[in-house]
Amino acid sequence: MSNLVYKLNPMPERIPQEKLDRLAKLETATIGHFYHFGFAHPAIQPVLPGKVVAATVATLAIPGLDSTLLHHCLSQTGPGYFMAVDRLGDTKYACWGGGVTRMAAMMGLAGACVDGPHTDTAEVEEQGFPIWSRGPSPVTTRLYDSGGGFNIPVSIGGAAVLPGYAVLADPSGVLFIAPEDLDEVLSQGETKTERGRMNEARITDGTHLGEMSGATAMVAAKTAG
Repeated sequence: MSNLVYKLNPMPERIPQEKLDRLAKLETATIGHFYHFGFAHPAIQPVLPGKVVAATVATLAIPGLDSTLLHHCLSQTGPGYFMAVDRLGDTKYACWGGGVTRMAAMMGLAGACVDGPHTDTAEVEEQGFPIWSRGPSPVTTRLYDSGGGFNIPVSIGGAAVLPGYAVLADPSGVLFIAPEDLDEVLSQGETKTERGRMNEARITDGTHLGEMSGATAMVAAKTAG
């Protein structure tokens, strides 16, 4: 049996909830200070403000005009998963709209990310479903039965993503983390978050940023008499 048209793999094992709960307390922008893999292009932005999702990634790759496999594979997902959709380079046709959002919410998906546009913004807002995309488009996909891949390696905004990765999606963007990196990312992220809180308190108390960071001393050393 050929798999040249549809490549279908099972759902990945879910990441332990304790780790996802810790991840949800961090910020992508904090992790971006020390981790350099897995960040989607900043053109991929949240459709709804203020949403934060930490979950296990399921992946999908579908060609420009066709969303057949998306409609089918939503039934294979469930709570705790985040759908990452690779549009194989297309940035015109919206595969994700009001009907897909309703189905995703019914299946309990934690959220989704589309490396391409979405549509039906008002319906997404009405349902409050967390989704990240490259922006809205009025031009939608159809059911052309032309193929795709479910839970295969994909590229999301230039980031290489495998099924079973962790995702942290927040107002700053979307970050995918390999499971073998997750413990160290959590540890360093929590340390940096706490350090950031302490530094914010120092600035509030009157410490100048350049003094605290060392920038002022660097400038002074280069400009001294």
